[in-house]
Amino acid sequence: MWYFTWILGLLLACSLGIINVLRLEAQETWDREHIPLDPLTQLMTKDTMLGRLQEKVENSKRNGFPFSILFISLKGFKARNNNLPDHEMDAILRGVADCFKEDIRAGVDIAARMGDQDFLIAMPGSPLKKAEQIAARVKNEISERVKAPGLVVEAAVGVAEYSAPTEDFAATTNEVGELIRVATAKSGL
Repeated sequence: MWYFTWILGLLLACSLGIINVLRLEAQETWDREHIPLDPLTQLMTKDTMLGRLQEKVENSKRNGFPFSILFISLKGFKARNNNLPDHEMDAILRGVADCFKEDIRAGVDIAARMGDQDFLIAMPGSPLKKAEQIAARVKNEISERVKAPGLVVEAAVGVAEYSAPTEDFAATTNEVGELIRVATAKSGL
């Protein structure tokens, strides 16, 4: 008789697990459909990304997994290319966004347009080494694939990892800002 109780408990646990998975999938679908996106690149907006980064830092603190970001900036893009028509500059920015959309993990990594020529990719669970490899690949893809007549598209990429407060990350109240500052500094801008 005890095994019927055990089986019933097992079925209840499985049902609760399935319900939780369905709830998480529904939340992810809702997020994808209701998150404000940059109209040009179809990436997250800066404000949305800053909120999500705070969540990722808190998750990293709680679970102890590393969390890396890539800061991507087009070097002197506006200054060198002011005489290009707006539609060509828009096509270039969409091309840049497409370059790293292919390198990020769907449903895990998040990307945002942070400014006119700045982008940010958040990579939860990725250690610094892996993020550096992806950064090098993204930088190469941008220089190889994003082309326009008489145009130079050069990206500066900085990588930073948040795993716990260290020398690079003083224990501040604005850990997200500090994380972005470190990645920007490493990009050489």
